[in-house]
Amino acid sequence: MRASLGSKLVSGLLGAALLLAGCDGGGGGDDKSRKVPGDTTCDGRIEGTANITVWFHSEQPGEIGTLRSQVADFNRAQHQVRVELVPLPGRRSYGELVDSAAASGDLPDLLDFDGPNLYSYAWSGRLRPIDSCVPRSVRDDLLPSIRRQGTYAGRLWGVGTFDSGLGLYVRKSVLRKAGIRIPTGPADAWSAAEFTGILHRLRGLGHRTPLDLYLESTKPGDEWPTYGFAPAVWSAGGDLVDPLSHRTAEGYLNSAASVRALTIIQSWVEEGLVDPGRDDQAFVQGRSVLSWLGHWVFGENTRAFPGDVAIVPLPDFGKGTVTGMGSWQWGIPAGTADGDAVWRFLAYLLEPREVHRMTLANGAVPATNSAVRLSPRFGPNGAEHLYIDQLRGGVARPRPQTPAYPAITAAFSWAFRRIVLEHAPVRATLDQAAHRIDEDIEAHDGYPRKGP
Repeated sequence: MRASLGSKLVSGLLGAALLLAGCDGGGGGDDKSRKVPGDTTCDGRIEGTANITVWFHSEQPGEIGTLRSQVADFNRAQHQVRVELVPLPGRRSYGELVDSAAASGDLPDLLDFDGPNLYSYAWSGRLRPIDSCVPRSVRDDLLPSIRRQGTYAGRLWGVGTFDSGLGLYVRKSVLRKAGIRIPTGPADAWSAAEFTGILHRLRGLGHRTPLDLYLESTKPGDEWPTYGFAPAVWSAGGDLVDPLSHRTAEGYLNSAASVRALTIIQSWVEEGLVDPGRDDQAFVQGRSVLSWLGHWVFGENTRAFPGDVAIVPLPDFGKGTVTGMGSWQWGIPAGTADGDAVWRFLAYLLEPREVHRMTLANGAVPATNSAVRLSPRFGPNGAEHLYIDQLRGGVARPRPQTPAYPAITAAFSWAFRRIVLEHAPVRATLDQAAHRIDEDIEAHDGYPRKGP
């Protein structure tokens, strides 16, 4: 067990971050085919006093402030495990810091990472499986989406304390005045054609750019294009990659269904129905009355229009409404010596009151059923209950669960920006994106399960 990261490593990583910013319980059997230990991460024993280091991306003040308090409370409450929290720069630089530390063998004892990166980390041997750490009672309490996101190759590698929610924020008073029906749940979602008609009707009533697609967050390196708009592709019957083998994007990302979905979204932009996305204030400032966004703006949206905001499902592009899922997770890096000590702290973070505490701070969806019961806004009559319905009911889909995900999201995000912001031809752009993904898969020999 590493007692500390050491000031030299931390200062070096922080220096790298500044340079980057300037540049722009019960487990399965042993499985030696992956470059990770088998089911030995936790054995139920902690020897002496264990000192563990925890890395966390410091992006939201509410999240990092809450985690600091949780670490302090945990350290005060017991003396067998001492936690050192190391906040590191936000989303874009953080992933590169993790890659650098992994290459030099300097990962911490507990690592925070964006959920879809789990599959690459597990495949490459950066993580230890945690089946042997997570008791059945805890596993059963997790939302099915949390368990699904944390699973790769039949093993559990990560767990989060919160999930995400995605849908359409709507101004109820505006829609009612326009005579537009408000969907009541996933089975009642607007069709894409109906939604297009609604946008035109709203513009005819004086709402010049009725739809906000959060285009401000479509810069290179942002995850929003994939998280936000892969659901449209799935809803149309397309995909980002072969969902069974994950060995090719050809015929999936550039399928007729995928082309149809992105052509519809492109048409909304070309017809001037979408706010240009110069900032992230289109909905709260009233420029748009429909906003395709997630749980993280619930607070500011409802404060801007008290009692006048509803969340409804994304449009149905032909095969039923689909939404996104997944958020940041915790995993135990391969070099961690005492998984039981790490699990002791992680189990504390997963206690109902601690999950509730974190989701009050960041507005995210609680990761456990017991914590959901502590959160009225996610309950049956709560304003955000749709997110729970979607996550529990199979409407939410994880982003592709493959080690190729970094290449997939980079290619899809590139294509989305070209199609929506630059009005590039949809089919030709998706052809190029599919080719980029297949090149990466081929370069890694199809990402065989035995690892690189």
